[in-house]
Amino acid sequence: MQIYLPIAEVSVNAFGLLGIGGGVGFLSGLFGVGGGFLITPLLFFIGIPPAIAVATGANQVVASSVSGVLAQFKRKAVDLPMGTVLLLGGLAGSTVGVWVFAALTAAGQVDLFVQLVYVLFLGFIGLTMFVESARALMRSKKTGGPIRRAHTHNWVHGLPFKMKFRASGLYISVLPPLMVGALVGFLAAIMGVGGGFIMVPAMIYLLGMPTKVVIGTSLFQIIFVTAFTTLMHAITANTVDMLLAILLIVGGVIGAQFGSVVGAKLKAEQLRILLSLLVIAVAGKIALDLLLEPQEFYSLTPGRLP
Repeated sequence: MQIYLPIAEVSVNAFGLLGIGGGVGFLSGLFGVGGGFLITPLLFFIGIPPAIAVATGANQVVASSVSGVLAQFKRKAVDLPMGTVLLLGGLAGSTVGVWVFAALTAAGQVDLFVQLVYVLFLGFIGLTMFVESARALMRSKKTGGPIRRAHTHNWVHGLPFKMKFRASGLYISVLPPLMVGALVGFLAAIMGVGGGFIMVPAMIYLLGMPTKVVIGTSLFQIIFVTAFTTLMHAITANTVDMLLAILLIVGGVIGAQFGSVVGAKLKAEQLRILLSLLVIAVAGKIALDLLLEPQEFYSLTPGRLP
């Protein structure tokens, strides 16, 4: 069933959008990521303008994250104090990101910039996570059980302004979580992502949080940062298409519930290696699109009245 999206100014298949939302919602519940790193490129591929895809895709990230975090709250797998610290950094980062996005849009460079950021960040994070997860999986097979990392101290533990995070069993400075949150907030505004593909590995490997609370805490922070981001985009540039958002949200909420059920049955190492493969695949697809010669060197897009 074809429908017309007034803000995006394109006609799309409604069931296709529901399917995209459902698939990304499933990944949100499964991996603890908002899913924006996947939904934004998918919207590009079906003809949604980048500015609309980034701003509107964030709505679906909010919905699927809410659905996923409710399932995590039932398991008592959310560290609220840590999530709050990450959130404060995220709000600051997203404010800067919205300003940068608006400046790039006005300069006509937002399309190329967003694609390059996707390739660089997704490629680096995906490869790093894949290598570490593969090693952990191999070690667990050799020992016959999961590997428990010893509690080691690094430069993070030497920073000031320490705080206890009881659910995570940590006593560390609030500065690293603030910095991680700020980076994720910036990326949420620039790329239309929840930032889970950076948040999850940073919480595990940098902050030393146990995997059991990482997914729920990540989703908690993602909800508020992406909601703030999409609101700012709507106010500053009117780039949120509500009809598109509703279709993505309906699919996302349903998919996230199934993802949470499946995720509870998989081991932590398996989840991380599957996520890394997905991240690498998306980065490869975007890089390929940048390198291949386009079929048309010039295109005309409808202008927008102020």
